[in-house]
Amino acid sequence: MTILDGKGTAQEIRKELKGKVESLKGNGERPPHLAAVLVGDDGPSHTYVNAKVKDCRQIGYESTLVDLPATISEKELLDKVDNLNNDDNIDGFIVQLPLPDHIDENKIIAAINPNKDVDGFHPENFGRMALNLPSFVSATPRGIVELLHRYEIETEGKNCVVIGRSNIVGTPISILMSRNNKVGNATVTVTHSRTKNLKELTRQADIVIAAIGNPYFLKADMVKDGAVIIDVGMSRVEDASKKRGYRLAGDVDFEKVKEKASHITPVPGGVGPMTRAALLLNTYRAYSIKK
Repeated sequence: MTILDGKGTAQEIRKELKGKVESLKGNGERPPHLAAVLVGDDGPSHTYVNAKVKDCRQIGYESTLVDLPATISEKELLDKVDNLNNDDNIDGFIVQLPLPDHIDENKIIAAINPNKDVDGFHPENFGRMALNLPSFVSATPRGIVELLHRYEIETEGKNCVVIGRSNIVGTPISILMSRNNKVGNATVTVTHSRTKNLKELTRQADIVIAAIGNPYFLKADMVKDGAVIIDVGMSRVEDASKKRGYRLAGDVDFEKVKEKASHITPVPGGVGPMTRAALLLNTYRAYSIKK
């Protein structure tokens, strides 16, 4: 069994990007600039955005954090997005989700310039990705593909089951795994809460991608020997033995499933770091497009 080390792989990507940034600076050019819009005081969102700022600092990107109160109106937020769209010094930006209930997330996402949409959520980028045209691919699916590529996981002709159909992970990764690319050409089944024979499907899968946010959902008796397991889940589970009162858990019963898997991602340290690395890759692409 091989652990798919997302943390170590993400560090390799940051090292590669740092080298590119140093070359840019050596030629007298400015580095890429990533901005993040954070609305409200959601704890996990703050943690995630702060990690992105740290990543930028580590590789030499410029970064801007736009920290806004939860009471901001939808119009005011749209105005902020418009300002970022028109700021030539910012190559790409994200609006961290979730947003407060009084703000329409779809309206905000649609207002982002597709050429600066490094999260890959804009309908234009999603559509171009589905058509296998140049686009910004959502960070988590792109991170998964990058991890499979760097570990040389064979996907062609494989049976891949995706658990979850969200627009952020499940649906885009199902498209990426099925299209005609080096990491792709798999036969993909998308499953969800209405799927009746889920266990039967996952037991036939060569690759299982679990992305439903349900701790320890995928059990050992749901996978076949030698399967590749990608765990996208990241939930907080109460744990009195931990100083912070909780532990992070994935969608996979890791300790039991790893005994059957050929390759598996841990939580934490698997898909999460790759998501952040993919965001940095997307930002570099946005910067390159502008050049």
